[in-house]
Amino acid sequence: MSSRTIGLPEHVHDYVLAMSPTEHPELAALRAETQTMSNRNMQISREQGVFMAWLCSLIGAKQTIEVGVFTGYSSLAVALALPDDGRVVACDISEEYTSIGKPFWERAGVSSKIDLRIAPAADTLAALRESGEEGSFDFAFIDADKAGYPDYLEHCLALVRVGGVVAVDNVLWSGSVADPTDQEPSTVAIRAFNADLLKREGVDFCMVPISDGLTLVRRLR
Repeated sequence: MSSRTIGLPEHVHDYVLAMSPTEHPELAALRAETQTMSNRNMQISREQGVFMAWLCSLIGAKQTIEVGVFTGYSSLAVALALPDDGRVVACDISEEYTSIGKPFWERAGVSSKIDLRIAPAADTLAALRESGEEGSFDFAFIDADKAGYPDYLEHCLALVRVGGVVAVDNVLWSGSVADPTDQEPSTVAIRAFNADLLKREGVDFCMVPISDGLTLVRRLR
């Protein structure tokens, strides 16, 4: 996990941020607050937030999903990029962590766009499918327990429209996936997920070495 792009020299990282769009004040404030926490590396990097917001704007996203909210930085970044009637269905199991982001969402004026659902994400995604929302979302972001990635991807690919994009976080896992001696459960899970994606039909994808690795999967049919 990393809250900045792994392997990028600090002076180059600083330059990337200096050449990036100005960060919304509430995004900056939430990022700063999260960085005081012991598990701060669970937060996505600023440059990843910029990238995902731009991607949502590029594809004209209106309905989005997030699997794994933490303190809500990524939810806020995406919500700010959506139109006024856009929606982020934000799935998490922690009231404690998600409550940190709520005041920042409110001050940024996007709390009405963020539909926070506190429940196991697989249950929330299954409920969306059962309620007839398959194919109605434009974008999904998966950043939760690594063993659950295959199930989350299955649900999200069913929920996004043809041409929709599912972004999957931490696919490099601080580089551990490239070390065959690392058999830690999360590393093994991500390594298997990455390998299985190579064999998947009906999608195309690209692994982007931003932050801790972000794979973009596009539904083709």
